Amino acid sequence: MREIDEKEAERHKAKMAKRKAVQDAEVGGKTVEKGLLIVNTGPGKGKTTAAFGLALRMLGHGKRVGVVQFIKGAWHSGEKDAFAAFGDRVSWHTMGEGFTWETQDLQRDIAAAERAWEKAEVLMADPSISLVVLDELNIALRYDYLDLEKVVSSLQARRPDLHVVVTGRNAKPALVEAADLVTEMGQEKHHFSAGVKAQQGIEF
Repeated sequence: MREIDEKEAERHKAKMAKRKAVQDAEVGGKTVEKGLLIVNTGPGKGKTTAAFGLALRMLGHGKRVGVVQFIKGAWHSGEKDAFAAFGDRVSWHTMGEGFTWETQDLQRDIAAAERAWEKAEVLMADPSISLVVLDELNIALRYDYLDLEKVVSSLQARRPDLHVVVTGRNAKPALVEAADLVTEMGQEKHHFSAGVKAQQGIEF
């Protein structure tokens, strides 16, 4: 470890004291508590991973979580098994039948998305659930499997204390506008480009 002289240490302490005062004032000015509509979108990896990180955090506080997967369904995922360890504190529903290029059946895709949305509405109405993850809902909206206006209206009308996370690329502008927090996942580099296949514990 490098040597730090007394003057440098004092300058650092004064600088951090000023920064703490600014941070404390900013945090102290935030007084609103409400359920958030969170959208994880963009071309980069990590949208669903981030949503499940929030789910784990919520579970750590003793809350209940609901999950609806709109598109995914063909692959068995490690996170589903992991969350199963929480028993009925997680209400998990994989309702998709795979991506549209796999099913190649528009009517079937629409029907699956509609069933998934019905389940989402049931979970959002359950007062015992604090967070609902709507995984790949953005994909269902992108392909017009669901009525965008109806979905956004329902999300906006959710009960005041409910947090909802929506994942998937190409979030619709109306959903972005309605959201409280939107994170665009960028992609600087992806191992798929180098020929690396989807791997257990990383992609599923």
